[in-house]
Amino acid sequence: MLRAGRRALARSAAILALLAVWEIAPRVELVDRTFLPPFSEVMAAWWDLLLDGQLIANVEASVVRSLAGFGLAVAIAVPLGLLIGWYRPVSDLLNPLLEVFRNTAALALLPVFVLLLGIGETSKIAIVLYACTWPILLNTISAVRTVDPTLIKLARSMDLPAHRLFQKVILPAAVPTVFTGIRLAGAVSILVLVAAEMVGAKAGLGYLINSAQYNFAIPQMYAGIVTLSAFGLLFNHLLLAVERRFTSWRA
Repeated sequence: MLRAGRRALARSAAILALLAVWEIAPRVELVDRTFLPPFSEVMAAWWDLLLDGQLIANVEASVVRSLAGFGLAVAIAVPLGLLIGWYRPVSDLLNPLLEVFRNTAALALLPVFVLLLGIGETSKIAIVLYACTWPILLNTISAVRTVDPTLIKLARSMDLPAHRLFQKVILPAAVPTVFTGIRLAGAVSILVLVAAEMVGAKAGLGYLINSAQYNFAIPQMYAGIVTLSAFGLLFNHLLLAVERRFTSWRA
């Protein structure tokens, strides 16, 4: 128990040091507290936003959009990546198209999504879906293509049919790299969504941050940023827990 407490303290030491600097620097006038208020003032603003319901409403809007786009990306990109990575004809057919779209930034297409889908929820979920698809898809393709050839040769020497080879060898070996792409997509889903919410939205963390900055409510702006960071950290830990569950065989 004591060892676990020491380990947790060591892991959080850098964050605690950052918060201490954030609290002290404005108070000793190392920075202008108008533009960087002490952390305690930011947390007081965060508590006020929580009590009046603004924070919960905006977090809920962002979480729904982010998880919807992210979930659709996982459901589409993982099977497609496995298909492209395993079947060469499919790869030869789709690879030129993938090369075009993978090099097109998601935010550059935001005006297109808005024009085609409107400024409602659909366009925001679609931009998250588009942005999250590529890290998952590319990592899944790479995972299938870089499976240890020795494992494949060994499985074929046992006369395993193609579908059993894929199920018993390719999939388990590919899972860690696939989850790397999924975790990258988790971070992308938050970043892209916040940028989209800053452009055209009436709710969400991006809207909250942008609105607070526009109205010069600086503590509220930082409160939104802190909430966004906490959500990203929680989401990443959740994905790590799921990854450990699916890769427990590696232990």
